[in-house]
Amino acid sequence: FIYLELGAMVGIYFKTNHMPIRFLLYVAITALTRLLIGDVSHHKAPDVGLLYVCGGILLLALAILVVRYASYRYPSTKALDASGKDVEEGK
Repeated sequence: FIYLELGAMVGIYFKTNHMPIRFLLYVAITALTRLLIGDVSHHKAPDVGLLYVCGGILLLALAILVVRYASYRYPSTKALDASGKDVEEGK
């Protein structure tokens, strides 16, 4: 699954010339989740490390929300119509 995410990120980069930071955050969440599953499945006694991993996943999820809100509120590119002109200039 991590390789699929990295492949999608590279594909999007070559199509749009923009690095999607959200995909990196998704990969980090996936890696931490796999670490969490590995720790729990080996019957490791619960300790504060388990809370650190869960807190890291929560922090990354909040970072995704912030990045999504920021990209919605403050877009980095202008909207173009079919002819390639700026949509705002046409109004």
